[in-house]
Amino acid sequence: MVPRITVSELDLGALERWMDEQGLGAGPVTGVEELGGGTQNVVVALTRSDRRYVLRRPPFKARPGQDETMVREARVLAALEGSEVPHPRPIALCEDPGVLGAAFYLMEPIEGFNPGDGLPEPMQHDVGLHMVDILAALARVDVGAAGLDDLGRADEWLERQTPRCVARLARYAETPGYTPLDPGLVDPVAEWLEAHRPAGWVLGLNHGDFHLANVMVAHDEPRVVAVVDWELASIGDPLLDLAHLLVTWPAGGPGLIDVGPSSSLPSPDDLIARYASRTDRPLDDLPWYRVLAGLRMASILEATVARAAAGKAAPDLAARFRESNVALLRAALTAAGS
Repeated sequence: MVPRITVSELDLGALERWMDEQGLGAGPVTGVEELGGGTQNVVVALTRSDRRYVLRRPPFKARPGQDETMVREARVLAALEGSEVPHPRPIALCEDPGVLGAAFYLMEPIEGFNPGDGLPEPMQHDVGLHMVDILAALARVDVGAAGLDDLGRADEWLERQTPRCVARLARYAETPGYTPLDPGLVDPVAEWLEAHRPAGWVLGLNHGDFHLANVMVAHDEPRVVAVVDWELASIGDPLLDLAHLLVTWPAGGPGLIDVGPSSSLPSPDDLIARYASRTDRPLDDLPWYRVLAGLRMASILEATVARAAAGKAAPDLAARFRESNVALLRAALTAAGS
């Protein structure tokens, strides 16, 4: 889990000097406040010259490659300007780790709340459908026109998906003290995916981790005001984002995101029907993507379980993620008919 920060850990003097160079206010940075909602990156709100900013950077004990991930995320947010996809508006990016010890960027604050902390039932139906409308809008983003066609490799994208997840899990198994996921859950899912891989896919932009805990909702109306946490964004088939939403949906699935009482949420079938009404993308291969999403999310979350075994993550968070990963894989097995 990301450690709580202190003002002494964030070099405010260095930040002020950098902001001076960018023409972003003057005088001291004040009101530094860590924001919640994630387990990987540091997100803080701050004020300068009566303007509020949000700073996002990797954790202070970052793993290799996280600077590049931060730059990539800021680049995607900038490319989404003018699109129908609500997102945090980036203000300035610092790629030089010499300023604060890591790459970071500043963005505009978002006025809203995270449904992962609870979503009032009167808002649930409309928020759920609006999330699908956003996915349809994301699927319409022209990655070439947005300058994002180099965000990933399009060649053999489908062929790489399952082996990448399996290889990721195999790397965790090398961690001393780590107990791997049951092969009886992982292997049948991977084998089914390889045996039923679609013949083709439709290029688009993927958020990579689209679910209820990665959006912000307006306080006064059932509307998503921003999709956040774009660090896994890449090119790929947008159906994978829809599949991630479905496998994490509190109603009718493993229910990995707890929004409280959820009787007013749309059903998974409602979400699929809404997507079909908002896009002309074929949905024939959605069942395959749902199975892939279960394996993929389990392989990503399992990193925290391995890090906890190495003493680098909180054991309670690891236990919760392991429970979720088992639920994801069991649901994937059911969806695969195994």
